[in-house]
Amino acid sequence: MNIDASYAQLHRGGTSVIVDLSTPGIPAIVHWGPATGKLPESELAAIAIAARPQRVSGGIDVPARLTLLPQEVFGWQGSPALLGQRNGTAWASALSTTAVTSTAHSLTITSEDSAAKLRLVTEVALSPHGVLQQRHTLTNLGSTDYQLHQLATLFPLPATATTIQDATGRHLKERSVQQRPLTVGAHVRESRRGRPGADATLLMLAGSAGFGHRSGLVHGVHLAWSGNHRLSAERTITSDNFLSAGELLLPGEVVLAPGENYSTPWALGSWGIGLDELSGRFHQDLRQRPQHPSRPRPVTLNTWEAVYFDHDLATLTTLADKAAAVGVERFVLDDGWFLGRRDDTAGLGDWFVDPGVWAQGLGPIINHVHELGMEFGLWFEPEMVNPDSELARNHPEWILHADGRWPASGRQQQVLNLAHPDCFDYLLERISAILGEYPISYIKWDHNRDLLDAADPRTGHAAVRETTLALYRLLAELKFRHPDVEIESCASGGARVDLGILDYTDRIWTSDCIDPIERLDNQANTGLLVPYELMGAHIGGPISHSTRRQHSLGFMARTAIFGHFGIEWNITDISEAQTAELAQWVAFHKDNRELFHTGISVHADLADPALDVRGVVAQDGERAVFALTQREASITYPSGRIALPGLSPEGRYRVTLSHPLDDEVGNGQSPLDWPLHESVLSGTVLGAVGIAAPVLFPEQSVLIMLARVDAEAAPSS
Repeated sequence: MNIDASYAQLHRGGTSVIVDLSTPGIPAIVHWGPATGKLPESELAAIAIAARPQRVSGGIDVPARLTLLPQEVFGWQGSPALLGQRNGTAWASALSTTAVTSTAHSLTITSEDSAAKLRLVTEVALSPHGVLQQRHTLTNLGSTDYQLHQLATLFPLPATATTIQDATGRHLKERSVQQRPLTVGAHVRESRRGRPGADATLLMLAGSAGFGHRSGLVHGVHLAWSGNHRLSAERTITSDNFLSAGELLLPGEVVLAPGENYSTPWALGSWGIGLDELSGRFHQDLRQRPQHPSRPRPVTLNTWEAVYFDHDLATLTTLADKAAAVGVERFVLDDGWFLGRRDDTAGLGDWFVDPGVWAQGLGPIINHVHELGMEFGLWFEPEMVNPDSELARNHPEWILHADGRWPASGRQQQVLNLAHPDCFDYLLERISAILGEYPISYIKWDHNRDLLDAADPRTGHAAVRETTLALYRLLAELKFRHPDVEIESCASGGARVDLGILDYTDRIWTSDCIDPIERLDNQANTGLLVPYELMGAHIGGPISHSTRRQHSLGFMARTAIFGHFGIEWNITDISEAQTAELAQWVAFHKDNRELFHTGISVHADLADPALDVRGVVAQDGERAVFALTQREASITYPSGRIALPGLSPEGRYRVTLSHPLDDEVGNGQSPLDWPLHESVLSGTVLGAVGIAAPVLFPEQSVLIMLARVDAEAAPSS
């Protein structure tokens, strides 16, 4: 419906958004965060009035406001949300609201600039679980081209947001947290890698000083886009705090001809009292998507670290036999199966089964896997090409490059121009042909290098945006043709993790590093956005291939157990004892994966940085599983009590160490007392008072099981 009032309010999923529609130019959000309840018009007016700043000496006469798209014409001197021009003119926009329409949980705001001949439509909506969604669409109403350089969405922050947190990383160590004060100025994180990149931050976060998983008001923004992007946190000298998100446009990528428009990717903002609540909103929304995986996530064995490029039918059938014996449900054949692919220097792009390795095709291994009761999956890297390939030799014009020169190579490969119709059709035909010839249930879709000088050689124009959109079209068409095939987004491990790619895929590969110590932080920080069932988490061999650390099977399993669980290890010749233990872990995961993949992810804020406590609590509060990890030696000895947060406060829980997966660990000189008794404690006590942590050696862990009991149950003496 159309809105004639001066104010609007949205309430959903525990979130309230209050909008002042009367601000100069475009409306302003004056509250985003904790629910206020539906407010009368008089109180909305009072809130809007209370948000107006005073004029100060040296300032402009009408103080600028932080609107949904602040503009210099109205006094804004912070970072611009819109940058563009018509050959040097029409760069100073004066967009003003012309119409506002609403539904129960959304607003659509139309604004126009008659001089610059632009129309902007801004969509603001609250998701079922209170995630604030924003998108702009800019239309060129003029008779000449409009060159767009930047269009960003803005999310206001409360005055209490004094600390910002983002993440950085590299291959094998993605999503490492960094924090700093939110001071006057802008903290900007850009991705110019043609994909989010291993150093990308999933979220730009800002909160009260010392915010943690369970405490402190914190807000965060994510851009659902798989190409170049820009996230920032900014504080102006006039005390406006805000987050922004938008696609990073390369020169000339968006030139709007008369009548054309550009829509930003959706920007998604969540908040919470602590990071667990903030991430929980994302998780709940993702789980309500119609395409969200609904069946139990199959336990997966991937062959990469087991055999690398050594594809031998006898070896792989033996590996499949052992996988089935320990309870694996999906067997994935990784890189090395296609024409000329004996190592990573050749063959990429030639998506034909190599008869020199697979003389009878993939049929024998697939049939064997199916006879064992497992699904079969296959590795592809469709967006890339080796110069040493028939594809590159026959179609060099399909490779992204600028000015007749090849970009610097990465992993001995270049990048294909998916926006080229012939290239797109070739990839669609070859992948569909393989999926049509063989009963394949799963694709591991890899992307092993950043983009450099990514130009379409037909035009010379930058092409990151167009290739990203073409990727989405390719994935959508493959899903349409093969609706039962699941796809994993892998990109040198975790270099393309975003909610844009997850619209078309069924899980992400969290990192190529599966060292459990490295995975603790990686998985926790990935989990700020992505729930466990979409996060690949595997057990590796006893010695990590990426760090050379050595860990027990139990320690690796306890780190991977909550995620989309699997194995990345040559288990053909492991001992009977290891086989039995691995089978036990697979069975344990299957017994608990409904909890792990539908429950609420929780993390304890602990004073001792040597300890890590995380878990999953059932939505109904009836069950929970926690992992306690001793990362390193604690200063104190024993470590003291640990909290188990997120349980129903009024519920009473029987607390036990997991059985039979309770390895002899630690060097305590006496038994830990509470596991010897029937310990029943309330959720309030477990979250606030806690229990004594078992004494563990560094790089060891235990699982703690909780089951809600009747109110009459009491601990035995």
